[in-house]
Amino acid sequence: MAGARLFRVIVPVSSIEGAAAFYGALLDQPGMRVSPGRHYFMCGATILACYEPKADGDPAEPRANFEHLYFAVADLEAVYARAGRLGGLVEATGDGNLPMGAIARRPWGERSFYMRDPFGNPLCFVDEATLFTSGPAAP
Repeated sequence: MAGARLFRVIVPVSSIEGAAAFYGALLDQPGMRVSPGRHYFMCGATILACYEPKADGDPAEPRANFEHLYFAVADLEAVYARAGRLGGLVEATGDGNLPMGAIARRPWGERSFYMRDPFGNPLCFVDEATLFTSGPAAP
């Protein structure tokens, strides 16, 4: 599919009001309600869509995403401070025996931290200056 691009990612939530407040504070933007059960946040050219099925009349039960959503950010320390106030920083140790919920340079070169939203969705925030996109890891 030449020219395909990712334009929206769904984050399942059990409370659209809670999700709007959490992600609004974490991402430092209000986002926009697009339906009773959907609240959208612009993340570059991709929409982060918080979705509460029952609020939109869907009988499905929301289940947290299995894998992390990765966000590239210009000011990792500012996002980390907001994440610390909101809660959900991961307490586990991960690759390279590094604390997941602390800002650290990962073995592949990225500076990042990991957290979970109040609905169990795993998130990772990465310093955009250290993004691993291909080739050898950053020094």
